[in-house]
Amino acid sequence: MDLAADFSFQPLPAVENATQQPFPDVASPLGPLAPLAGKWTGRGFNVIWRPDRTPGQDRFLELNVTSEQLEFTAVPGSIPNRGFHQPDIVMSGLSYLQQISDANLKAGLHFEPGLWLTIPKTTDPNVQPTVARLASIPHGTTILVQGTATGASAGPSIPNIGIKPFPLGQPSQTIDFPEQTLTNHTNFRTPAAGLVGVTQTMVNNPNTVLQSAIAGQHFTATTTLHVTTGDAPVPGGGTANTAFLKGGADGANADAVTVSAMFWIETLQGQTAPTQLQYSQTVLLNFNGISWPHVTVGTLRKA
Repeated sequence: MDLAADFSFQPLPAVENATQQPFPDVASPLGPLAPLAGKWTGRGFNVIWRPDRTPGQDRFLELNVTSEQLEFTAVPGSIPNRGFHQPDIVMSGLSYLQQISDANLKAGLHFEPGLWLTIPKTTDPNVQPTVARLASIPHGTTILVQGTATGASAGPSIPNIGIKPFPLGQPSQTIDFPEQTLTNHTNFRTPAAGLVGVTQTMVNNPNTVLQSAIAGQHFTATTTLHVTTGDAPVPGGGTANTAFLKGGADGANADAVTVSAMFWIETLQGQTAPTQLQYSQTVLLNFNGISWPHVTVGTLRKA
């Protein structure tokens, strides 16, 4: 998937007065995304409620300890966007390829080609500089998440999250299912061979995997990327699903409706550049009148 050696975006005609440094405090056109270039590897945890068609049962809880490789490559040149209500802009970006496998069962779980972009300040809509991620998932979903990039001279602030499903449109009305409790016997959760290394604490709050990974570490800087498919923190973004996932008159098979993710690009004490990347992503899958969280987290280190 490498670009031709002589490929480089070149707006035709050139974009006049283009902002080449969308984030003024970062000299690179890639802004806060610049440190991502290169190869990252590490471990993480994946939680997904899958549809199940067994009579009397609508769900299966899959839990995976994961191994991961994530590689970013800068896209040469300036990517033009032509405006109608405002002047043209140029963007800069990185292509990436993400590969995630089950670390216990040595089985591929996820393959994702995509792009990260820096977008300069716009006037229509009136939005400060942002970052965006465009991703294609082989199961039949594409996503566009857009949001903010903020820096701090400290370590990451990683929130607690849960995996409890809820009725459509009622996130405060969470539902407890027996599959969530590891001591409950069930045929509708990952079998024991796949649960090596999985604890109840991880299931209750997958972000504890990230919090534990950095316990005892000391940081000099963290860049936080917060991107979503919704209108917060900034407008823009969405998902698209195949006909199978969207379903028909009887409802969805597994419609991916929203995505929210946070990435932390971390510089540890004694280092001059970021060498650690953490992320937490939640996708809501809708089926059978319920929104089911699909949570993926990872801690990666730069090769």
